[in-house]
Amino acid sequence: MQKINVLIFPAGGENAINIHDSLKYNLHFNLFGASSIRDYAEEIYNKENYIISNLYINSPSFIKDFNKIISDNNIEYVIPTHDVIALYLMENEKSINAKIVCSPYETAKIANSKMSILKNIKDKFYCPNFYTNISDNITYPVFLKPDVGAGGKGALLVNNKEELSLNLNKRNDLVICEYLPGDELTIDCFTDRHGNLLFIGPRTRERITMGISFRSKTVPVSEEIRNIADDLNNNFKFRGAWFFQLKKDINDNYKLMEFSVRQAGTMALYRQLGINFALLSLFDAMDMDVNIIFNNYNLQLNRRLSNSYKIDYEYDNIYIDFDDTLIVNNKVNSVAMSFLYQCLNKNKNIYLITKHSSDIYLDLKKYHIDASIFDKIYLLNEGEKKSDYISKDKSIFIDNYYKERKEVFDKLNILVIDVDSIECLIDYSEV
Repeated sequence: MQKINVLIFPAGGENAINIHDSLKYNLHFNLFGASSIRDYAEEIYNKENYIISNLYINSPSFIKDFNKIISDNNIEYVIPTHDVIALYLMENEKSINAKIVCSPYETAKIANSKMSILKNIKDKFYCPNFYTNISDNITYPVFLKPDVGAGGKGALLVNNKEELSLNLNKRNDLVICEYLPGDELTIDCFTDRHGNLLFIGPRTRERITMGISFRSKTVPVSEEIRNIADDLNNNFKFRGAWFFQLKKDINDNYKLMEFSVRQAGTMALYRQLGINFALLSLFDAMDMDVNIIFNNYNLQLNRRLSNSYKIDYEYDNIYIDFDDTLIVNNKVNSVAMSFLYQCLNKNKNIYLITKHSSDIYLDLKKYHIDASIFDKIYLLNEGEKKSDYISKDKSIFIDNYYKERKEVFDKLNILVIDVDSIECLIDYSEV
């Protein structure tokens, strides 16, 4: 079966990376990423599948340039990862030469404006109090947030009429909303092309940094949450993945903060339990009926900032030690093994070079490491120098022992790596 080309745009945000991770192993799709700036997407896409271009939607030539990317790469589906871009692509859907995986334009337009959302749900039990102007009937404190925006940027709490007037004089796009002091949830949803709400997945928002939840755990679907989800789905036309955010008021009732028609980065939580929102959305966009397999267990997600590297060093030969390098604390070093398999995929030469005191082949077998991984195994005596067995040509040497790294470095002037630095060699486009 020929793979279907899918473009993720923009490609570098947390949610875009989650979409990439959701689809990268799927045999039906070939992934492309496009961005206007250089970002983390460079680390996870093959060069031929990653496009950097002047892709700003306010550019007069955007549609022409975007369609050229679609044509040049035979793109059939585009997954937008930003609210404003989702709205723009759906508004210009007929001019884009690929199918946009998103809810309809009318829903995207409402989702892009918090005031529009509030006005559309003003008679609902889950609508928070909001105000269109300064008046004497405002109950303080109130919460101000930009009408268009995400991640809590520009939002603030104001405690009295003077503070409110001051902030509204600074900018005229702020929505005045009831302050909701209680717990906050995001609810991940999937609606198929027939309008059926097939999945409702609440999750907590803990340790919020940069508008992103760095700690989140699954929450059971209460009757209150289900009623809100069903009512939203019945009143707005969603298709594919979408989410909404709730927060409790002073009476412990959930009120709607906003909803979005794009996919969220922390949807990765429910993906681990079988709900692959990106894959479901693509199949639905292909007019396929989908089924949900949900492993309904408690799960917690914790994020941290992680590093990726690009090293300017060309190598074809890898020389790696065994004791305390490939095996650490009597366990297989999984990072080192991941790197070695990456090298095998790239047809590089791998040599085990060790002064291991017992039978190296028996110990490789003990740790379930196949000796055929290595092009050659060098078993040295204690007094021998490893540099005598290492080629100087396009080689790297990985060893935990400083003295041996120093000796190889001084004699051969090649890249020498300690165990903690193997990660700088990992190519995330291969993972």
